[in-house]
Amino acid sequence: MFRISHGRRAILGLAVAAALTTSIAACGSESSDDTGTSAGSAPSASTGVDAALAAKVPADIKSAGKLTIGTDSSYAPSEFLDSDGKTVIGFDVDLFNAVAAKLGLTTDWQSASFDSIIPGVASKKYAVGVSSFTVNADRMKEATMVSYFSAGTQWAAKAGATISADDACGKKIAVQTATVQVDDLTARSKKCTDAGKAKITIDQYQAQSDATNAVVTGKDEAMLADSPVCAYAVKQTNGQLALVGDIYDSAPYGYVLPKDQADTMGAAIQGALASLIADGTYKTVLAKWGVDAGGITTPAVNPTV
Repeated sequence: MFRISHGRRAILGLAVAAALTTSIAACGSESSDDTGTSAGSAPSASTGVDAALAAKVPADIKSAGKLTIGTDSSYAPSEFLDSDGKTVIGFDVDLFNAVAAKLGLTTDWQSASFDSIIPGVASKKYAVGVSSFTVNADRMKEATMVSYFSAGTQWAAKAGATISADDACGKKIAVQTATVQVDDLTARSKKCTDAGKAKITIDQYQAQSDATNAVVTGKDEAMLADSPVCAYAVKQTNGQLALVGDIYDSAPYGYVLPKDQADTMGAAIQGALASLIADGTYKTVLAKWGVDAGGITTPAVNPTV
């Protein structure tokens, strides 16, 4: 979520009001890290394996032949659960499956709570974290990150609502926990109280789909999340929600790797992304999910932000 902050769910993660509650319940307990898996993807013949890049893959991963990936599968359209309640789909999934195929590897997607993924990568529970993580200095202290997309923060509220990002004092706002949007709201709330106004009530949810549902049902008055997530939520709720204001604080998303893999797996993934950008695969994946606006041209290992 930016991950900047993030979320996802069984019936497309963010469905119309009646479907939201059902789909959220079907997605598993918030108290458990692992809530689902997807079948591994096979290397694509059309993509082809790049032998030089594959040679950079650490020996233990190469011998296993697959990447175990931690993801918070509640963040449509980035990563969310298909209608079977188990298979992880989304633009992040399609794109990283193509990256893995370029390296001659399959993928095993494991659903997890967002805030457990970076620790899971550090402990080697997951080889990679792919969950719309915004690249920032704090995260790069704990992990290697490879940039692959750009997103900003966007607000959404019930259609017709008059709330705005700069006039949220005293309001109840939904957000996914452990995201940069939490920091955003915390800073805004302090400005409210410093000015003698009521604080913002920050309602945090483990899954972005739950935050979206809270706004649809009227529990909260607005939400903020990554720009593609908010746009998708508006579309999936059949106009019950509307975007509020402009996108701001754009920053890159990054794949999360162990801290010591910048020159190995980090370089391999960066090279695979560059190849997919050059051959048009990257653009095709983003266009499929309607997130073309966030495309980048130069992926980087631990980019300056």
